[in-house]
Amino acid sequence: MKISVGEAEGQLADLVRRAETGDEVILTRQGRAAVRLVPVKAPQSVAERERILAAAREEGRAKITPGPSAARSQDFLYDDDGLPA
Repeated sequence: MKISVGEAEGQLADLVRRAETGDEVILTRQGRAAVRLVPVKAPQSVAERERILAAAREEGRAKITPGPSAARSQDFLYDDDGLPA
């Protein structure tokens, strides 16, 4: 549903109810879409957030590939005395 900002002023409570039930409500200004009303998602529980973070950490660990240490990756540029080669 598209409605102008001017028309929406008197119907705000109804428009909010419609958005909460899943209807797409777009407010227009001079015929152009300006904003969309969408319902606010319920905040996640602490346990759910911890589960998501644990899954992200595990996925990150799975992507780690062994390779040379970054601390020693440029050693070939220096001689045994630490001077540029």
